[in-house]
Amino acid sequence: MSRPEHEVADIIRRFGEDFISKYHPNRYQLRVLRALSMCRTSALGGHKYRCDHCGREHISYNSCRNRHCPKCQSTKQAFWVEDRLKNAYPVKHYHLVFTLPEVLNDICLCDTRWFYNHLFAAVWDTLQSFGYSHYSTESGAICILHTWGQNLSLHPHIHCIVPALGYTVKGSMKQIGKAGKYLYPVTRLSLKFRGRFMAGVKKHLAGQDLLSEYHDHIKKAWNNQSCR
Repeated sequence: MSRPEHEVADIIRRFGEDFISKYHPNRYQLRVLRALSMCRTSALGGHKYRCDHCGREHISYNSCRNRHCPKCQSTKQAFWVEDRLKNAYPVKHYHLVFTLPEVLNDICLCDTRWFYNHLFAAVWDTLQSFGYSHYSTESGAICILHTWGQNLSLHPHIHCIVPALGYTVKGSMKQIGKAGKYLYPVTRLSLKFRGRFMAGVKKHLAGQDLLSEYHDHIKKAWNNQSCR
């Protein structure tokens, strides 16, 4: 396979300054852009290879190894997908997405680690409780956090791959799903997730003496249908 004409670093160096001046990314995003701009360039050093037969030399520059770099992570991604396919059950899988409204972004930036951990906890609690209540089973899921949207703006959401299979209280396997059409009713799932997540947010902010500061954000998010 031939190399592409342009690297990610080339694109960032060409359009990076215009992007920064227009969208004003935060410090973390600036560090990511800087890392990607140097990926596989002389700025990160490299290795020189020489053919012991013809003497031809080839320089291979080091990669940035940043987790946001599509080129550095492509190999790991391919191996990860292959491993998941090997371990997957031969049943239908459902794709569920739990997303949050933009009005919660300020709260996310206040305590990012807690926010993402709580998001995972709320998603898992919702899926687990619906497995018990709808099918009397304990099901599993692969959950992946996405922090950015397609326009590279902050947009925390979790993608879930849920197999149509679960363990009953007797320890046997049981297929779940409504005739293969859907797994859970989306409206009820949304309400459960929203209530679980927002209750945790209010409790956390109250403990940090920030509840009054973000009261309007919470009120908007509570009534916002995009928190689903």
